[in-house]
Amino acid sequence: MESKAKTGVITAAVLALVVGGGVGYALGNNGSKDEGGSTSNSTSSQAPNTATKAADLRVVLNNLNAQHADLASAATRAGFDGDPMFAASAASLDENSVAISKAVGSVYGPEAEAKFLEIWRSHIGFFVDYTVAAKGGDKAGMDKAVQDLNGYVEAISAFFSGANPNLPSEAVSALISEHVGLLKSAVDKHAAGDFAGSYQAQNETRTQITTKIADTVAGAIVKQSPDKFTN
Repeated sequence: MESKAKTGVITAAVLALVVGGGVGYALGNNGSKDEGGSTSNSTSSQAPNTATKAADLRVVLNNLNAQHADLASAATRAGFDGDPMFAASAASLDENSVAISKAVGSVYGPEAEAKFLEIWRSHIGFFVDYTVAAKGGDKAGMDKAVQDLNGYVEAISAFFSGANPNLPSEAVSALISEHVGLLKSAVDKHAAGDFAGSYQAQNETRTQITTKIADTVAGAIVKQSPDKFTN
């Protein structure tokens, strides 16, 4: 219990560090003082400048990760139902994976891009394994897939913490574990016939991966290499 609370504190601290500035950025200049020292709550004449490389990075990562959440949900549902659209869904999901890896590679280089893609693709395969096992009522297979997903969490956390000192492994692990749990919930609810609950879990997955993971990674990258994001 103490360990879980500690992880929550670390995660919150990282989010505050690398996303907090973005929140203020999005809110504009509310609370800024005028020449007389009084506080102004108006943003109409002081709108934030969103035409920056940092904002572009954040938008790209948000869009790609939101797409991942939706495509992964669609693919696992199609796989569970034996829908002939599964192959097309899986292909689109992999195209998204490649696009995310290229975004990572644009910052950290081709070797990091290839390594990230290898790790990222693994968790999609593990979700396919989980879905197949859930469809067949194979509890042992489901447990094995969960173990593999836990290994993915460790691998991707090590990747990001190794690439960026602003992304401590324990905090990244907490965020990725939450993502995996939400996506797993979408599969479980669909398997149980709770289709509304499955789509709700998908929405929660999309919100979590954009506002927590993508924003955090974007903020950490800008903090690590501010010279690359000056206009």
